[in-house]
Amino acid sequence: MDRILLSGNEAIARGSYEAGCRFATGYPGTPSTEILESIARYEGIYTNWAVNEKVALETASGACLAGARSIVTMKHVGLNVASDPLMTLAYTGTGAGMVVVSADDPGIHSSQNEQDNRWYALMAKIPMLEPSDSEEARIFTKKAFEISELFDLPVLLRVTTRISHSRTVVYPEEPQGAKESFFPGKQIEKYVMVPANARKARLSLEDKLNKLARFSEQCSLNKVESGSTDYGIITSGISYQYVKEVMPGANILKLSLTNPLPLQLIKVFVERFKKILVVEELDPYIEMQIRHISAAIHGKVFIPSISELTPEKVRDGIREFTGAVPSPVSPAASPPPDLIRRPPILCPGCPHRGLFYQLSKQRTFIAGDIGCYTLAFDEPLKAVHTCLDMGAGIGQAMGIEKAMPRGSKKPVAVIGDSTFLHSGMTALLNVVYNRSNILVVILDNRTTAMTGAQANPLSGTDIQGNPSPDISLEQIVSALGVKWIKTVNPYETKPLEKTIKEAAAFEGPAVIITKAPCVLLPEFKKIRPKPFTVKTDLCTGCTICLNIDCPSIWWEPAEVKAEGKKRAKGIAYIDPVSCTGCGLCADVCSFDAIVRAEE
Repeated sequence: MDRILLSGNEAIARGSYEAGCRFATGYPGTPSTEILESIARYEGIYTNWAVNEKVALETASGACLAGARSIVTMKHVGLNVASDPLMTLAYTGTGAGMVVVSADDPGIHSSQNEQDNRWYALMAKIPMLEPSDSEEARIFTKKAFEISELFDLPVLLRVTTRISHSRTVVYPEEPQGAKESFFPGKQIEKYVMVPANARKARLSLEDKLNKLARFSEQCSLNKVESGSTDYGIITSGISYQYVKEVMPGANILKLSLTNPLPLQLIKVFVERFKKILVVEELDPYIEMQIRHISAAIHGKVFIPSISELTPEKVRDGIREFTGAVPSPVSPAASPPPDLIRRPPILCPGCPHRGLFYQLSKQRTFIAGDIGCYTLAFDEPLKAVHTCLDMGAGIGQAMGIEKAMPRGSKKPVAVIGDSTFLHSGMTALLNVVYNRSNILVVILDNRTTAMTGAQANPLSGTDIQGNPSPDISLEQIVSALGVKWIKTVNPYETKPLEKTIKEAAAFEGPAVIITKAPCVLLPEFKKIRPKPFTVKTDLCTGCTICLNIDCPSIWWEPAEVKAEGKKRAKGIAYIDPVSCTGCGLCADVCSFDAIVRAEE
């Protein structure tokens, strides 16, 4: 087949297809999202978005038991959620091949933390592969299925943002036929992890690890590249690309199967040189495991352990390590000193904006959650006061309420629809069970907006766009035991404000559901109303419209007269191109200066 240009995520999807994968699932999260979206385009692979990563891994394990090769995709923090079944799957085995993709986010481009998930492979005692480009992502995905079935273990395929989202040449191959499914046999001792069986499985796992260690020593994916330097470099993943760019003539040991490490291969390589530099992104995962081999091994003394690496950082580290200047790398252009700060912001017309504007006036604590609505933390709204992990806002609000003095204002938790289904339901049940007096606001915009508008159980469609069952948030919340529930349109600011006050006055857990589609969805674009404009003769320059933090509104200083009264503040303006016509600005204007463009 002809070569093609694919991102790392698309290449993983291609590799899954070529490997005869028949079941794919996961939860959207940058930088992993496009893997499952790409797999969904291939015939013969059942693909779904799961409600969370733990459920995804558990359903994939069932598919593997029935004989279907399966892949599970998630970002790095998603593996935290899935870690419970992952640890025990190493004991039970998988049956058919299982690949678990962890897409890490060095540099924290779109996450709440920076963690190195290579440690998960070590802790779970499972094999791990790390590709360095898209072609390796395709090949390693296929190899991961093979290794999984060879050792009856899940295999961790660890990529990072740069691998997931950069594009390199791929040489696709014809897919191999998928294996036939079978009814899973009732192997109780193997798959039922009560303590008696788990103790035996633990011994079996140790035997597999010994075999894996021997396999790693012979694995062709680990390779030595001879060069002209008097020192050696050990590296893996995207770090390999930076080393090759900076020092194309270096002696390199490129590790691709990074758990278990091929210690004998590493020892032979190390003995060839007086000095060894380990170049790896984030934690000293490799360095710590091989430091005992030789005092000549160095790593994080010269290579940063915080944020993602760049060719410049690697160049500087090698320069310090060797005392010599490696091949030049074009330095990144320095940003102009007068750049204006442009933080991420809620979209023009976002249905969440009105809610946070109203909440900001309540002067109470607002526990946030993971989603685009987290952006309301910044000036001028400042209406999100925590952001910990998926579903944490409800639990945090409960803890705050229990610790506050009696008579304090009712804490608020805000959570998106997809996040509520992901891990908020159990937290809300905990609130009801423990009689916590908090307000929970579920922001239902009919999609998983933060990661690119993926479907969720409330969207009405599945990942392929097929109709899905209608699920009612109101019925879910009621079934969890909440007595005070109200659904409101977040664009109707006066009723929204009244509802918030009623919920705050209610003694006991209360839930408000704000329901309006994300402005980026096609259904919103069909009904998009006329934009708004400012009547400059009525605008007093009070700036209250700026407090809703809409990027379509700006303000310019001016000295004008209105109705015979001189004012010297300025005038608000609205961009007619980006304005979605939501009307929130008109609602907050006390001078009727903001009107529909046609009026």
